Amino acid sequence: MKPGTDAVSATVSPAVPDDLCPVATQLSGLMPGDWRALRPVVDRAKCVKCAVCWLYCPVQCVVEKAAWFDIDLRVCKGCGICARECPHRAISMVEEIDG
Repeated sequence: MKPGTDAVSATVSPAVPDDLCPVATQLSGLMPGDWRALRPVVDRAKCVKCAVCWLYCPVQCVVEKAAWFDIDLRVCKGCGICARECPHRAISMVEEIDG
């Protein structure tokens, strides 16, 4: 080792390629709602606006309406956490149908 250098600076790092991860560097228009298999449906008669669904949603797709909460289906990934956590069983998961 040369005088005045330490072990860290003496090691040579290989060059990082420019195309290391092209998926992560190119903006995709794909939204979570484009690939889900199940979608949540809110029963407005059962919803009491307790906001439990809003608190537990990992992608924050639950939106507040005047008398209930609804789901932004563009963002919803269909995980079903909102339906499982709803204490009033106001949310059910239904199969997504292409059409």
